[in-house]
Amino acid sequence: MDEDMLPVMEEFYSLQGEGYHTGEAAYFVRVGGCDVGCYFCDVKEAWDAAIHTPTNVTNIVERAKQMPAKAVIVTGGEPMLYNMNKLCSLLKEEGIRTFLETSGTSPLSGIWDWICLSPKENLPTLPEFYKEAGELKMIVCHENDFERAEYHASKIAQVNPKCRLYLQPEWSERKKLTPLIVEYIKKNPKWKISQQTHKYIDIR
Repeated sequence: MDEDMLPVMEEFYSLQGEGYHTGEAAYFVRVGGCDVGCYFCDVKEAWDAAIHTPTNVTNIVERAKQMPAKAVIVTGGEPMLYNMNKLCSLLKEEGIRTFLETSGTSPLSGIWDWICLSPKENLPTLPEFYKEAGELKMIVCHENDFERAEYHASKIAQVNPKCRLYLQPEWSERKKLTPLIVEYIKKNPKWKISQQTHKYIDIR
């Protein structure tokens, strides 16, 4: 698929529920297709790109232009499976900020105002993402994920000291994991907690 078309699963206007920009309004573009396949993924229907209709990026931009908030969050699935150069260029021409949510497992494309990097266990994160990420968001599914988080944060510290570090409990285990994360952050205050606030307030 070329940079004119993307397999879009859904587009919607809402608030960012996680990480550094929690609470901010944005237009979400969720692309289909993912080669990581995390068992805890809450949008598994996005994994198969073939079931999502190819959408022209100019049409995406036209819809985004109608929104009060001039910000677009591209999420998935895994957006970096596709060339995002044209989408980002068109959005920037309209004065719209561009935000990426990625596992960083495929080569970086596009012009981004902010990158949320969320490394996963199944595939390695490419080094270029550590340098470009504005935030590192580690999903904590069990206690040994703290060690994995520190591994990724150590790379961040070497190449991008301004990157914000977040620990986020996996939703289905949040009652058990949140107290552990709180105590971990109290001992390691370079981290902050991220919660899926959109689920608590029941929005998309």
